[in-house]
Amino acid sequence: MLKILSLLIILNCYSLAWAQEKILVLGDSLTEGYGLDKESAYPAQLQKIFDTHKMNYQVVNGGVSGSTTASGLSRLNWFLKGNPKAVIIALGANDGLRGIKLKESKANLEKIILKAKSKNIKVFLAGMQLPPNYGKEYTSEFQKMFEELKKKHNVFYIPFLLKGVAGKKELNLEDGIHPNKKGHKIMAKTVYEEIKDLL
Repeated sequence: MLKILSLLIILNCYSLAWAQEKILVLGDSLTEGYGLDKESAYPAQLQKIFDTHKMNYQVVNGGVSGSTTASGLSRLNWFLKGNPKAVIIALGANDGLRGIKLKESKANLEKIILKAKSKNIKVFLAGMQLPPNYGKEYTSEFQKMFEELKKKHNVFYIPFLLKGVAGKKELNLEDGIHPNKKGHKIMAKTVYEEIKDLL
């Protein structure tokens, strides 16, 4: 009986040691994988990269199409119940496209950052950019918003989520906004390269 009990304790410790730590990706349609199945979206592609490199992480896709910084903030508590080790904040694009006041977007992102940090969760902030037709001043201030939050709260930073994908017809769906399967693979590689040594 003692031998069996000892074995169970050892197995339990072993399973805990190898339990996958969660990485939450809190985002919008870019994260959800609009127009594609979830297995093609960059969070799932990021999972494949982790698995290939035998990195023991579970990527949680917290993307919802149409999500703004406000709705991302409102559903954050639910995701935090899963006790993620890190969160990648990939929000703000819809705020910009809807012309929401930057002050509001910045305040929401700040609340998300502070709530995650209060739980000792590593925070990665993904920068976003807007098309030039939204005006030089607004697009410039929009991009600067992410950089300012990064500096103020000393969070890890992914300069541009759509690096190498935005504006390239062959890497996007017909709407020219949402990446296709090839585009999502590139996004996953971009994210991986930015976070792999910081987890």
